[in-house]
Amino acid sequence: MIYRHLSRFITSISSHAPLRGLSTTSFLRHASVTDQEVDPRLVADRFEEETDIVIVGAGPAGLSAAIRLKQLASHEGKEIRVVVIEKAGEIGAHTLSGAVLEPRALNELIPDWKDRSAPLNQPALKDSLRLLTEKGSYPLPHLSQMSNKGNYIVSLNNFVKWLGKQAEDAEVEIYPGFAASEVLYNDDGSVCGIATNDMGLDKNFKPKDTFERGMNFKAKVTLFAEGCHGSLTKTLIKKFNLREGRQPQTYGIGIKEVWEIVPEKHLPGFVFHSLGYPMDSKTYGGGFMYHMENNIVQLGFVIALDYQNPYLNPYKEFQKYKLHPYIKKFLEGGKCISYGARALNEGGYQSIPKLVFPGGALIGCTAGFINVPKIKGTHTAMKSGMLAAEAAYDAITSNKSASGPINLTTYEKSIEDSWVYKELYQVRNIRPSFNNPLGLWGCLLYSGLDMMFLKGRVPWTFKHHLDYASLKPAKECKPIEYPKPDGVITFDLLESVSRSGTNHAENQPVHLRVRDKTIPVERNLKIFGGPESRFCPAGVYEFVDDETNPGEKRLQINSQNCVHCKTCDIKDVSQNIDWVTPEGGNGPKYVLT
Repeated sequence: MIYRHLSRFITSISSHAPLRGLSTTSFLRHASVTDQEVDPRLVADRFEEETDIVIVGAGPAGLSAAIRLKQLASHEGKEIRVVVIEKAGEIGAHTLSGAVLEPRALNELIPDWKDRSAPLNQPALKDSLRLLTEKGSYPLPHLSQMSNKGNYIVSLNNFVKWLGKQAEDAEVEIYPGFAASEVLYNDDGSVCGIATNDMGLDKNFKPKDTFERGMNFKAKVTLFAEGCHGSLTKTLIKKFNLREGRQPQTYGIGIKEVWEIVPEKHLPGFVFHSLGYPMDSKTYGGGFMYHMENNIVQLGFVIALDYQNPYLNPYKEFQKYKLHPYIKKFLEGGKCISYGARALNEGGYQSIPKLVFPGGALIGCTAGFINVPKIKGTHTAMKSGMLAAEAAYDAITSNKSASGPINLTTYEKSIEDSWVYKELYQVRNIRPSFNNPLGLWGCLLYSGLDMMFLKGRVPWTFKHHLDYASLKPAKECKPIEYPKPDGVITFDLLESVSRSGTNHAENQPVHLRVRDKTIPVERNLKIFGGPESRFCPAGVYEFVDDETNPGEKRLQINSQNCVHCKTCDIKDVSQNIDWVTPEGGNGPKYVLT
């Protein structure tokens, strides 16, 4: 896709007045340099872009918000400038999901999407839900809330590319390859935009010959659509205390492969989900297999990040899953063509934070609108973006910013009154019902009762717990043996990572920031067995011999492997790792995911 506004963005650097440079505290802290050693380029003025609305993230929520804003302006014959900042090198390159798309929000946003050649080519035709044991497979009732009638099996990666084209046609300015790395604030503490990160820093945070100062995007309203566990959202939640009165968010790690299978095994429109094997009854998780068009199968496994055993390896559990007879029979003779992983929100209704703060709002998966029993979140993310757009448009066009920072309180009210909240409220107790003495079996009993009869009409709301706090010390758990990869159905981790298209410049600051470098060995390794070497689905973290201390280990970070799933930021038992944005354009380059 060609983004015709990019040239305007680049040339604007020389035509706009500079703004005071942002603090370089973070750079200096990590670089450990004195004031006398600071390169003057690091404190040079940034250039400023003024816009009405800036949206961080060009996923389903961010692009839906952008399109809706332009629709409203066009309908009333008004001008409104909308800028979308995206860290991926191209739209859709960091997008990964199952995915079976429920078109409810799409129908509202772009009713003629079929005429516009949206890549929704394979209707969901048959549902199957099965309980797997080590060798067996048993059908389970497929409840109405999980029905996929009217839905489509899609590559969300391709769908987002198409959505980006619709936004561009509506004159939205989309800037891929620019990572929003810092929130900008007014003197009164309200949000007034974002800054993109500096490009061309070496691993010691010093400018290289290719150094380019980042830019400031100042806006009347800033919408954050970063996806699950966004790095800027994390700072906003803390600054504005957005989780006050809410349950903690709980997460899963989804690992996925795309296969091209032999034609005689292909079942176009087949939507398969599984529970049980290879998870034990105390670990929440399940698999999926979706048959798209052209003999393409989307295959994956999701494991809740509140698992207890530090020896559990999500990637290897997924490889083990593929060896189950029911799954393996579809893959034999086929070819794996793509790989990826991402964290996803599982908290639902009770874990949605406060959505608004002075100057902006949270939309999409960065807030957490996934319907876990449905195993869907694209439609709810899109709707949240649309509702935020309507609130932002009304606030800007009515000149509410003239009297101070804009508060999008109408957005929070409109989403509470929408089908999004109704849908999430009804199933709010399904995921946390797993947290019972019987585990999977208790969850199946309660979920069946709730989804068939109660339908969420109960006076209680179950609670969640912090995922990282669930991990047990290694001495209390049994090591898990995994089969070696065969190179045909199952694969070595680094071979899979190579199928993600991941690339990071070698000589740049590590974007996985360890706060206290003694903790990984002294606590995580010695007490918990070094779980970071297992929970990462890209082989970023490994404990190696410490050359400077014979007989000791040190944590090595292979940041070039990172697929931006953010699992480390979530599951690290010591909460000692911060995932921040690397240089814009770096990371995975997903295909068909």
